[in-house]
Amino acid sequence: MAKVTIKDVARESGYSIATVSKALNGVDVVKETTKNKILEAAKRLDYSPNLMGKQLKSGSTQTLGFFTSSVTGPYFSILIDALANFSEKNGYGLNVFISSDRDKIMNTIRGRLVDGALLFDTIINDDDIEQFNNERISSVFLDRKISDGSTSSIVFDSQGAGRAIGNYLINLGHRNIAYIAGYDDVYDSELRFAGLKQALNDHGLVFEPHNRLAGMFEEEASYNAILSFLRVARLRGYELPTAFVAGNDTSAIGAIKALRHEGLNVPEDISVVGFDDIDVAEYFNPPLTTIRNPIMAQARGAVEILLSLLQGEQDIPSQVLPGELVIRKSTSNIPS
Repeated sequence: MAKVTIKDVARESGYSIATVSKALNGVDVVKETTKNKILEAAKRLDYSPNLMGKQLKSGSTQTLGFFTSSVTGPYFSILIDALANFSEKNGYGLNVFISSDRDKIMNTIRGRLVDGALLFDTIINDDDIEQFNNERISSVFLDRKISDGSTSSIVFDSQGAGRAIGNYLINLGHRNIAYIAGYDDVYDSELRFAGLKQALNDHGLVFEPHNRLAGMFEEEASYNAILSFLRVARLRGYELPTAFVAGNDTSAIGAIKALRHEGLNVPEDISVVGFDDIDVAEYFNPPLTTIRNPIMAQARGAVEILLSLLQGEQDIPSQVLPGELVIRKSTSNIPS
């Protein structure tokens, strides 16, 4: 069956194509009675407007794009849901693009398939950002601090949070602390690690390189990384860390399960700390000490900044959101 066109609606209603177009697009010059007749005709014919054509004419898609390399874990389900809700409240849809292909990401954004871009954990570099600004493409980063032209950011203070966790553990008496990293070169993971090392350095302590594990922000990967680490440490005679700091809560949960599998108790033998404060963190056994990440506030702020950029504002200052240390039962002090 052929697609119903605006010409068919005009023929069915008895009005000109110009009048039908104005009625379907809500132009006020059309009389109410005329508009109702046209809408009734469109409904009878099951007419669906050509949205792509409208977008090409208006220069707007009324859609924002969220670009990321992964959506694994509960953090992203909360973030994406919040971004979608705040976008919708402001009259925009949200499309999610999952890719590590820089060319595809750039082609989608530069091709104006979305009005503006929200970016987290992508391989977009400084040259790409300069291109965004040259072409007046509005973009907001959620994982790196930047404010330049039509590009801005709203980030979680990962380094400050890593330092806070380090200071907390050191104050409990911990000196040998390990870190379960996320994906290689992910800004948040690297900044959290930098903050932890900064805290150790402030207290005259050194981070041992072999105490850095690859947890990939995933429970299973962290579980396996801990098992491998413990076996290598025992084989080579390394002193086991008294605390593990995981790049996110999911990794912390995997770590606790692996430690338990190897006969170690948390926190009696080893303390474990996470990041984000996902829903399960409070109810896990033991309840997880973590840094609460203001995900909803970040999502709201990201959409608000992007809309301001789309309205023509430039050089909007980057926003940095602090985390909150939530102390539960997965950590304890080292007996003196």
